[in-house]
Amino acid sequence: MRFIIDHDLHMHSQISDCSSDPLQTPQALLEYAKENHLSTVCLTDHYWDTQVPGASWWYEPQNYDRIAKALPLPQDEQVKFLFGCETDMDKFGVIGIPESRFDDFYFIIVPLSHLHMDTFTHDLPQNDVPARARHLMERLDHFLAAKLPFHKVGIAHFTCSLIMLDNKQYLKVLDMIPDDVYARFFRACAEKGCGIELNMELSELKDEKIRPTVLRPYKIAKEAGCKFYLGSDTHHPADSEGAMERFNLMVDALELTEDDKFRLI
Repeated sequence: MRFIIDHDLHMHSQISDCSSDPLQTPQALLEYAKENHLSTVCLTDHYWDTQVPGASWWYEPQNYDRIAKALPLPQDEQVKFLFGCETDMDKFGVIGIPESRFDDFYFIIVPLSHLHMDTFTHDLPQNDVPARARHLMERLDHFLAAKLPFHKVGIAHFTCSLIMLDNKQYLKVLDMIPDDVYARFFRACAEKGCGIELNMELSELKDEKIRPTVLRPYKIAKEAGCKFYLGSDTHHPADSEGAMERFNLMVDALELTEDDKFRLI
């Protein structure tokens, strides 16, 4: 059976600094879920815990007390609305959630592709593509070595343009990572049981030149036995409008079935 589009496990509310949109409320996210017949959604505001040293100036105020202000989440008979978070990894491989907080979240996502945060996630030259590729591969190893509850962890937007924004240089970074590196990484992810997020831009999915580059890691992940979940990464109400089209294109491009779905226990 074709992969059923029944969830969105990466959504932000106005609590995230990169949203700060008064219309982006938990209730609005619930309405989006109902309108699109989703049975499970997850709030994943940005978060770095005060118990973990090294927060950047941007992450420091986005602690647990702040994101917990969204609780209790609105509920509906049609939709299960979960409380999660999007934490991060700094340049040393430290992830911003302590073990004491694991049980506070139903789902935890980690963006290995957040390389737009100079000095926090890297100390690399601005235009050095090979250095960026090497650093991204190091982050893969740091993730696998982390102490995390992998059964409820997802890797957010793996092929995100934030890897290197200038002139779509992120595509060159992705192309520099060999197939065997991807295969080793994703086999380990499959063994640990973490989910791989499908979250690509519509322009990427429709561009015949770009699409092979952004799809390659996910195709290798599928071959390695990884399980996938969908994430819109919505920050504003308008972001949700094209989510279903993106979800359908990604599912079809990877020929996913229900057997390929990541399921939260």
